[in-house]
Amino acid sequence: MAEAEKPVEPGSAEDVLTKIQNKSGRIENLIKQFILVEALQTALEDSPPQDERCKFANWTVVHKALMTVKDVEGRLLSLDPKYYDILMKYIYRGLSTGGPATCDRCLKIHWKLTAKAGFGCILRSLADTVNTV
Repeated sequence: MAEAEKPVEPGSAEDVLTKIQNKSGRIENLIKQFILVEALQTALEDSPPQDERCKFANWTVVHKALMTVKDVEGRLLSLDPKYYDILMKYIYRGLSTGGPATCDRCLKIHWKLTAKAGFGCILRSLADTVNTV
């Protein structure tokens, strides 16, 4: 007989990872339908807690959405401003951990996002040590 599975506690790392996997599926469907702004917004929602596994899993989902952004300026015009600071945090994560293609995309988005949101976006993303990505 198979051993009974333990229920996943709400808010636990396993619960968060399951939510991130579900979010990843939604994002893939949005990307297939070319609803790219909504895919990016969905990726930026609900940043994970401080658990490193959750942060890495969420970064993978955000990276997938970021790499689909071809028309950076057009996408940023459609992006809800409440996502600007969190997007900037993920851009810095991409610049620090990504390969050449990721860094190139992140630099383009950084330039356009700074022009759109101002330098305060950079300062807020760097100064916020509580909500790390």
